[in-house]
Amino acid sequence: MTTTPAPLLPEPLLLLPGMLCDARLWAPQIAALSAMRWVCVPTIAHADSVEALAAGILSEAPPRFALAGLSMGGIVAMEIVRQAGDRVARLALLDTNPLGESDKVRASREPQIAEALAGGLEALIRRDLWPVYLHAGSDRQDILDLALEMALAQGPAVFERQSRALQTRPDQQETLKGYGGPTLILCGEDDRLCPVKRHTLMHELVPGSTLVVVPGAGHLPTLETPDAVCAAMRAWLAA
Repeated sequence: MTTTPAPLLPEPLLLLPGMLCDARLWAPQIAALSAMRWVCVPTIAHADSVEALAAGILSEAPPRFALAGLSMGGIVAMEIVRQAGDRVARLALLDTNPLGESDKVRASREPQIAEALAGGLEALIRRDLWPVYLHAGSDRQDILDLALEMALAQGPAVFERQSRALQTRPDQQETLKGYGGPTLILCGEDDRLCPVKRHTLMHELVPGSTLVVVPGAGHLPTLETPDAVCAAMRAWLAA
């Protein structure tokens, strides 16, 4: 008697949110992709170094998985690849940066940390981040309000830990050169925090990667242009 092999299940998908964000950053993609595979959104709030954040996620992750990260989530995703690239079946890097922190940005985080710990996190978000989250001319106040809600839910202690992690993050260019799985590099055309040139660089570093630049989006295309992001991620997951 012959038996039919059981169908192989697709790899679980881990979605890493950006700084001061949670699963709501990925809400449209969770809704669109959950029917295809198991989807999980790990926290990146429990440690003050990128290395420790990646190690913590790996300690609880499935043996092999698909991995996507946006902004700081992408930075942690690259460190996961550095630590355990054989476990990452495919990789998506959205609106992120493979380079280490510049001295100028590293120093600028200190007054921000002090302000947040002194009770000024909301004012900091409104002043420093709201103006650069979305594409120029956007009227999506609902997305800005959601970003503020997520940030206040995380709180100033998480802001400090994540800021420290970003200050000391490693350069991941060599990591990307050595990764060979299906890779999506995606960003908003008007991302002023992680500009298109950073994504062109990553596309050049990762052999065979796909570069998608989304019109009408800034730093948060998962919320600003969800249909375009979902389409690109479906193609990536099917590769």
